Amino acid sequence: MNMVQKKLGTIKWGIIGVGDVCEKKSAPAMQKIPNSTIAAVMRRDGEKARDYAARHQIDTWYEDADQLIQDPNVNAVYIATPPYARLNYVQKAAEAGMPIYVEKPMARTHEECLQMIEACKQAQVPLFVAYYRRMLPNFLKVKSWLLEGAIGEIRHVQVTMRQPIHPDVVANSQDNWRVDPKISGGGYFYDLASHQLDLLDFLLGPIGLVKGLAKNQAGLYPAEDIVTGVFTFENGIIGTGSWCFTSANTSKVDQTVIIGSEGQISFPTFEGTYIELKTDRYGQQKLNFEMPEHIQHPLIERVVESILGRGDCPSTGESAARTNWVMEEMTKDYQ
Repeated sequence: MNMVQKKLGTIKWGIIGVGDVCEKKSAPAMQKIPNSTIAAVMRRDGEKARDYAARHQIDTWYEDADQLIQDPNVNAVYIATPPYARLNYVQKAAEAGMPIYVEKPMARTHEECLQMIEACKQAQVPLFVAYYRRMLPNFLKVKSWLLEGAIGEIRHVQVTMRQPIHPDVVANSQDNWRVDPKISGGGYFYDLASHQLDLLDFLLGPIGLVKGLAKNQAGLYPAEDIVTGVFTFENGIIGTGSWCFTSANTSKVDQTVIIGSEGQISFPTFEGTYIELKTDRYGQQKLNFEMPEHIQHPLIERVVESILGRGDCPSTGESAARTNWVMEEMTKDYQ
């Protein structure tokens, strides 16, 4: 009998990879959500694992993931390592009967995503992915506007992101795993655009056809640094996107625009928490939203409720794998 088949009263998380994302964005929420706590943490650097546990009032720490997975006090696993290690840990956690929550992007490749899904299917455990924007209030409002038909029939979506060279690249690109495809799957496109493309999946449905171009123009690291794409959603909506990570500060942009027959909705994904509605009939409306203290809190709450059999979660292995597929299609000529 696996962990999901047992009746769990409290989710006792074991976290593999307590790096930066676990300081504020995610893990502290696990201590605040009802019926959820952190039982143990792991990092390959034992001193850093011990330090994290001490600072966050967690009793048990490891430098070996296998020991954490076999800890009888752990009944669910959060995998927050860089992408290259996630498939292995998912397979081990699934074999141990653990519900699993994985950081995004889900894996380096779509094939790795499929293997993760299969491992969890065979073990009959749920698999969730940390695309937390699906549960933030600004994007839920966008979703409600679309469902209400506020901009009529949806015609087109345009994603534009331009960023200057990241300071970490200027300082030392060799130590920046986010731009090493062997570790991350790609560059900042995989790190950042994955949020945007997953959000479009949530708002508009799955993408069915993708064409893309990817290049490395600046030559600062192995991964692509510019990507353009055109795509069609399964429901017929057309999308276009451009992502450049070596632009000037003066040309910095983060905007998504959804265009309909009667208006448009626009919003940033990272640089701000506002959304804007413009319609021919009702004019313009701009709303600003306050974000939760721990940005993943609303999604993790849904993960906990789903594991406990009290609801569902909108970000699963299946939905997250679709985002990996889209990114892979856009960049496959470069890869």
